[in-house]
Amino acid sequence: MMPFGGMAAKLERDRLRAEGVGDHHNAVKFLGQDYETLKQECLESGRLFEDPQFPAIASVLGFNELGPGSGKTRGICWKRPSEIVDDPQFIVGGATRTDICQGALGDCWLLAAIGSLTLNEELLHRVVPHGQSFQEDYAGIFHFQIWQFGEWVDVVVDDRLPIKDGELVFVHSAECQEFWSALLEKAYAKLNGSYEALSGGSTTEGFEDFTGGVSEMFDLKKPPRDIVRIICKALERGSLLGCSIDITSAFDMEAVTFKKLVKGHAYSVTGFKNVNYRGRQESLIRIRNPWGQVEWTGAWSDSSSEWNEVDPDERDELQLKMEDGEFWMSFRDFLREFSRLEICNLTPDALTKDELSRWHTTLFEGTWRRGSTAGGCRNHPATFWINPQFKIKLLEEDDDPEDDELACTFLVALMQKHRRKARRTGGDMHTIGFAVYEVPEEAQGCQNVHLKKDFFLRNQSRARSETFINLREVSNHIRLPPGEYIIVPSTFEPNKEADFVLRVFTEKQSDTEELDEEISADLPEEEEISEDDVDENFKNMFRQLAGEDMEISVFELRTILNRVISRHKDLKTDGFSMDSCRNMVNLMDKDGSARLGLLEFQVLWNKIRTWLNIFRQHDLDKSGTMSAYEMRLALETAGFKLDNKLHQVVVARYADESLGVDFDNFVCCLVKLEMMFRFFQSMDPEGSGSAVMNLGEWLTFTMCG
Repeated sequence: MMPFGGMAAKLERDRLRAEGVGDHHNAVKFLGQDYETLKQECLESGRLFEDPQFPAIASVLGFNELGPGSGKTRGICWKRPSEIVDDPQFIVGGATRTDICQGALGDCWLLAAIGSLTLNEELLHRVVPHGQSFQEDYAGIFHFQIWQFGEWVDVVVDDRLPIKDGELVFVHSAECQEFWSALLEKAYAKLNGSYEALSGGSTTEGFEDFTGGVSEMFDLKKPPRDIVRIICKALERGSLLGCSIDITSAFDMEAVTFKKLVKGHAYSVTGFKNVNYRGRQESLIRIRNPWGQVEWTGAWSDSSSEWNEVDPDERDELQLKMEDGEFWMSFRDFLREFSRLEICNLTPDALTKDELSRWHTTLFEGTWRRGSTAGGCRNHPATFWINPQFKIKLLEEDDDPEDDELACTFLVALMQKHRRKARRTGGDMHTIGFAVYEVPEEAQGCQNVHLKKDFFLRNQSRARSETFINLREVSNHIRLPPGEYIIVPSTFEPNKEADFVLRVFTEKQSDTEELDEEISADLPEEEEISEDDVDENFKNMFRQLAGEDMEISVFELRTILNRVISRHKDLKTDGFSMDSCRNMVNLMDKDGSARLGLLEFQVLWNKIRTWLNIFRQHDLDKSGTMSAYEMRLALETAGFKLDNKLHQVVVARYADESLGVDFDNFVCCLVKLEMMFRFFQSMDPEGSGSAVMNLGEWLTFTMCG
């Protein structure tokens, strides 16, 4: 078959990835902007860069609370750092976590991630490339590299920043002359469409976008037994760590507790240390508030008495600074006060193996589309099966099985794409999750086909995401015996549209692939009948309908079909259109007259009767219409196997706003499919799956269709 648009786009992405496009050394240029080219143009022309893709205007601030005309944006102007301070610097004395102080934007989750990023210089300079300055070759242009849904993106910004009352509105550094963190925040805002799109989120989102890693979340009210080892190993290996206190109501958001911890606020975890205290070891953990102030006032806070009983050298080593947003607390208090811990692993197994090992990784891009591939979770058995499906073959068990159990370890991470951008039009994060099913032993190794409803009604999942949640990504470590498994990612409710990325990390080599139908049609042999085969009553009806010329035109066919269909009170229909009747005539017209004779009309009538039986068979609730997912099975009964992309096209073309398909649209779809398949087969007599046609042939087909 000829490739369709979606397939062509996927092939192009695969080609670019094979060439390394999207890797750190060859990042994708966001919006096609090339940093070096733009910078050189500015240097040669003697002008400072002004970004046309993210201009210094009110609309890039936001769309609601920060939208044009809102009170919060009144008095904001845009200035370059050289217009704010006398001697602006990109980085002063190295990038540190104290360079990140939150402004008038609820993006503490992002700033906590940036703060953790500064603890690993190698990671930091992947995101913040070397060689950027306000002095040497300054042209008012800067760039940053951010991971987005499977590839690294190079984002260019100009250095015009929003100012109010002489101060930066958003992120700023404790060093007033330093601007790298403010410009990184601007690049991230550009990537997501506006500054306001960054408001509210999970630290793991920022972690992953600065590393390409995989995040895990731990409930500190039920922590794993080895949580201390997990934290220490994560810090040693440069993993990024964040923590937060859950809120119980909207009134709790950013409420300050008695000991000055902020609820619903993202903190960074920046260190862990055991100190000698009163003859015993005390475990301390270091936390940073991205506000740059408001610190814990309990035991082991900056000015607490506990420090008086710690050796001065040891105390100096822990670098206590008063009211800089960073503080120590006992690990016991940490577990008591905080609700959750988020860790971004630079390799998925960094926390579970004593020696780093390279995991095998696979990335799939997929879509949930209303009526075709957005089936919702297992609570919706009628539609769950239409979700995209991915098969994983676990071939070898782990080298170090737990409890002598032969099992394979893998990690599944499901991420929804571009949801922050959707906020401008009222969208937000969907509630997402996934389930894992074992392929029955008798079906293993069989041809990969999209599993239908009956399979999921008969089989329980073997593993799943811990919960469905409205985060950008959900992930889970899973251990299962060797075998074949199906991963089904979904939104919680059906018909929620989004694009997603599914990443699968396996400890041992595995085979992973998307399950989808191979496009095919089981077309019946074209009927060859004589007038002797036609019933006399049918002949009489035809004579009455066709008139003296004994041929039925498109107009007469429409009248006939709509008169007949109106007698079937169990069918809901708007009637056949002229276009659909033209397609029927084109399908059946063998002599090029653009009209149907008796035999041609008899064959068409036989088809319509067959399709009517199929329609009634799949109209399960006898509503007179089929749902979009019932239509998918009906098309297969009629002999057509289509992949997910084609089902999306079919639903968009033939279903109504409530995803219903009436009989006339069902017939129109079948006529169109049969026309297309028969034409293609005529152009591919060898059955190679490819067809070559000239412009005239292509235009003749498309104009007739």
